[in-house]
Amino acid sequence: MRRRGVLRLGGAGLVALAGCSSVGGSADAKRVSMAGDFTYDPERLGVDAGTTVRWVNHDDVGHTVTAYGGKVPADDAYFASGGFESERAARNDITGGVVAPDDAYEHTFATAGTYDYFCVPHEGSGMTGRVVVR
Repeated sequence: MRRRGVLRLGGAGLVALAGCSSVGGSADAKRVSMAGDFTYDPERLGVDAGTTVRWVNHDDVGHTVTAYGGKVPADDAYFASGGFESERAARNDITGGVVAPDDAYEHTFATAGTYDYFCVPHEGSGMTGRVVVR
């Protein structure tokens, strides 16, 4: 329970650091919910190249959206809430990538391929996801 208390991150400062945007966002974005049971819903999502995916945090604790560095197609840029340029950087600054409760993070997938991602503080609880871009 102590760890969960530590992960109750939020506030405008963290939102700015995370590079998040308001929950409204892109009208045509595909949505993924970050839920109270440490899951992304849907866990697997198929989209066309050029589609924006919007992860919305509906939980009462902060979560991240962090790509596995070795799982991003070579022709596309690394992505993570917080704007990190590598998985290592995201893991080294957990609070900098937190999407606060009731906030969101967006990424547009330009290249076909499979993109696996996770929540840094909840990876051990199985909070992982996948976007397959056609």
